[in-house]
Amino acid sequence: MTPDIHRIDHIHVYARDRAAAETWYRRVLGLSRVPELEVWSPGRGPLTVANAAGTLKLALFERADVVPGAVIALGVDADGFLQWRAHLRQELGELPEVVDHDLSWSMYFVDPDGNGYEITSYDYAALAKRLSGETSRA
Repeated sequence: MTPDIHRIDHIHVYARDRAAAETWYRRVLGLSRVPELEVWSPGRGPLTVANAAGTLKLALFERADVVPGAVIALGVDADGFLQWRAHLRQELGELPEVVDHDLSWSMYFVDPDGNGYEITSYDYAALAKRLSGETSRA
């Protein structure tokens, strides 16, 4: 029998300039350096950043040749979705496109190194009312 996995502990994210990435993640996603994990960051080790609750951690690795891979999806409720949309408009300089997936709503954006992010809400009906007339379907 396969043992249980308790949670996603952290996600590896690759950046050309880890200091610039840390600044971007702080400004755009509100993630801050995790002081107790800084011992790993010298050299090629990760610089770990997390949300205030410590429930979302990204391990930032510096690499000269970054090849974006997976998209990291972050979950929110309907109010959070609209708050994130307004925040991303301010921070990224454009309003993220909202996509109707019939069961959920998502918006997509990338960091300066091309790593993809998705913010998703399963509060479908509440967002359908609030977003009517301005969405695309995927």
